[in-house]
Amino acid sequence: MTTLEGRTLLMSGGSRGIGLAIAVRAARDGANVLLLAKTDQPHPHLPGTVHTAVAEIEQAGGRAAAVVGDVRRDEDVERAVATAVDRFGGVDVVVNNASALDLRRTPDIPMKSYDLMQDINARGTFLLSKLALPHLAVSDRAHILTLSPPLDLRPRWAGSYLAYTMAKYGMSLVTLGLAEELREAGIAANSLWPRTTIATAAVANLLGGADGVARTRTPEIVADAAHAILTRDSRSCTGNFFIDEDVLADEGITDFDRYRAGDGELPLDADLFLDPVTTAR
Repeated sequence: MTTLEGRTLLMSGGSRGIGLAIAVRAARDGANVLLLAKTDQPHPHLPGTVHTAVAEIEQAGGRAAAVVGDVRRDEDVERAVATAVDRFGGVDVVVNNASALDLRRTPDIPMKSYDLMQDINARGTFLLSKLALPHLAVSDRAHILTLSPPLDLRPRWAGSYLAYTMAKYGMSLVTLGLAEELREAGIAANSLWPRTTIATAAVANLLGGADGVARTRTPEIVADAAHAILTRDSRSCTGNFFIDEDVLADEGITDFDRYRAGDGELPLDADLFLDPVTTAR
């Protein structure tokens, strides 16, 4: 399979950034996309809402619908799954995109922020995947794709951002567990993570501002990698912690200059949970 035409993606988040780029790339094939997101009204510091995202997906050639809701609320996730089935006839792909970030160290992070990350990142990923399983089970090419890092148990990451690492690794454990649990059912579970930081609102607002954005790649590199994964055989492509540029290299793409967000003068920053960038690709 080289296309997502007619496939239905159920995504958490997706109003902007990487999630929206993945949705738009799928829409160019003629896919259906159901977005579960909170951004019903414009945010003063963030571009786009779930409604502008639906319009962009449809403009790209797909069909789209939005459920305004919170991945932390069981009833909202149940409503999103039911809406995807009612509108598009089923669910073929779950994309666990919604995530919260707070890099404060243990003495400084409020438990409210800790709980938020656990509830959105780990619990939300588990819940959306769990509730979609009956519908994925009847798809002939079922995928669960989670935007989370490879599991690296060296002390560096937990020792730097313990609360965030626990929440993101919780997402990765969902991949690890579901890949094994669902192997016989033919439902793929994989994680995808960017090799470099990506030009998103998180980088612009929290991780370096304009200078940080100049050291990033665009969300399209993750979207193209996600597309490549989601068009692979779900029975053989499962249990992987993919890095975006490695996926694209397997597809024959090795020149990544097209994805640079800056002018190419500044070195790229490695994303969290990965060693420093040592290649100019």
